[in-house]
Amino acid sequence: MPETAPPPPPTPVDAAAFMTELRRLKAWSGRSYRQLERCARAAGDTLPYSTTASMLGRDRLPREELLVAFVRACGIDDARPWAAARATLAQGAPAVPHPTGQQPAPAGGCQPSTVSADSAVRDHPGSRWARPPRQLVAAAVLLVAVAVALTVGVTYTLGGHTANVSHTVLDR
Repeated sequence: MPETAPPPPPTPVDAAAFMTELRRLKAWSGRSYRQLERCARAAGDTLPYSTTASMLGRDRLPREELLVAFVRACGIDDARPWAAARATLAQGAPAVPHPTGQQPAPAGGCQPSTVSADSAVRDHPGSRWARPPRQLVAAAVLLVAVAVALTVGVTYTLGGHTANVSHTVLDR
């Protein structure tokens, strides 16, 4: 069991703040995406790890059934306060605090751990201040490809001699 209480149902004013609270909930649970998938399956829910990763990497409200499965997989028995906050935001009004507290689910093998929610949200790969390395690699590869394409487009080798394309085309 974690040393801290579970994050309370959110009271954000927009979808981005709501998603930040969901990231905080995942961090509190201390579970990987695969562990969340297994815990959801054990509870009778469907929660593919890739869907969860995509959901937390965005600032849009998730579908209600996805939210409920996620909250349960994180170790919260009663997902109704989270669903109510989501429904309020989906209707265009800010969420209101829910008076009930939450207790972690004592499901076997699906116990929350002690991970700092603030650090996990800050270091989340889908957040605005931390980009996944694969995006940086893709950008670097794209820049190299453009540089090579421009170089080949301007010059090319003909019979071992480098010739300017404009001269070669004009000579024909």
